[in-house]
Amino acid sequence: MSENTRSESQAAGAGRIAVVTGGAMGIGADTAQRLGAAGYHVVLADLDHGAAEQRVQALAKQEVSASAVQMDVGDAKSIAAGFDTVARQHGRCDVLVNCAGVAKVLPFLDYPLDVFEWTMRINVTGALLCGQHAARLMVQQGWGRIVNIASVAGVRAVGTGRTAYGTSKGAVIALTRQMAVELCEHGITVNAVAPGPVDTPMTRVLHTDKFRDEYTRAIPMKRYGSTGEIAAAVCYLASDEAAYVNGVVLPVDGGFLAWGAGAT
Repeated sequence: MSENTRSESQAAGAGRIAVVTGGAMGIGADTAQRLGAAGYHVVLADLDHGAAEQRVQALAKQEVSASAVQMDVGDAKSIAAGFDTVARQHGRCDVLVNCAGVAKVLPFLDYPLDVFEWTMRINVTGALLCGQHAARLMVQQGWGRIVNIASVAGVRAVGTGRTAYGTSKGAVIALTRQMAVELCEHGITVNAVAPGPVDTPMTRVLHTDKFRDEYTRAIPMKRYGSTGEIAAAVCYLASDEAAYVNGVVLPVDGGFLAWGAGAT
């Protein structure tokens, strides 16, 4: 990247604040890095405050302006406190990336109600509440970008055992569309990225070797995606260039959703 191109990129987010939930690792961490490189001050909102602080230190070495705030997106009071900190320290929020999420793989007939409710509380209610808090700050500026991380599992069933996860991501997609039509009058766009399988700490735990092989064979590109590839799509939707993109769910899945009968 030339110095002129780098300067133009950094100017895009100059003076703006981006909040990334689940920003300490995985897709959230790569998204934070890319937004920071574009000139945003990035707030890493994560339950693991120590990991978020370590990530902030790593970003500082890359000359990325960042800070950490502890936030449990499964707890309404924690979300409110986190955004209160953002408001007090920065006075604004221009971009929100709802990246924090959880998943447990269990058979449908025995799926525990508490696990289902826990998943929905974090993946859906957390995105709703973070979106409300962020949008209230964005309204003051007349501009904002909200990007929710959904999943191809919210579009079609992906294997067994994903009763809560798939349902929650389908709800995130519906929530994205509702937010989009209600907030655009304030200059705020809301979109979602639906990743296919991605190499993250979560998938390394949840995906068995057998499932990973089957999933890979169902993807035309024959591989898992990277966190950086997902982050790149998120950052496009968060940019000025995506001003007329609203209520969209963008699959980043190597062609998984596009493939039909040949997918196995």
